Amino acid sequence: MGVPAEPKRSTRLPPVSSATDAKSQIESAIARFMQEVPALKPLKLVFGLELRGRGDVQQFRVELPGPKITKDSAPEAKVRIEMARAFFNEMAKDAKLADWQDAFRYGQAKATGVPQILQLVAHVAELQEERNRLRRAKHAKQ
Repeated sequence: MGVPAEPKRSTRLPPVSSATDAKSQIESAIARFMQEVPALKPLKLVFGLELRGRGDVQQFRVELPGPKITKDSAPEAKVRIEMARAFFNEMAKDAKLADWQDAFRYGQAKATGVPQILQLVAHVAELQEERNRLRRAKHAKQ
């Protein structure tokens, strides 16, 4: 008899995207966004967030203000946001307002729902981005 073979070790890393990791990523992304766009802090809204991965779709219900995040399909949501999980992971790390605007503008993220709510959020975000540009221009002149 020969020497017993060592058990094979998996070279795959454990999945990083558990629901708790996703919830904390969603929380930090929302906190950063609300910090950049404080006019939206009092907004009362329930939205659904769908993160698509390889053969997997994670759905979250996000209630603002808060946020209160649960793993649920959010049937009562007024707005639905969809994007690839890998893209969301990158955005959740340190994306700024302009990055989120570009993501929606160029189709990496998609928002559907009540047009008035979508328009309100987009308008308030655009006004804030304009304020940020004016501040940068003013500081650059000094």
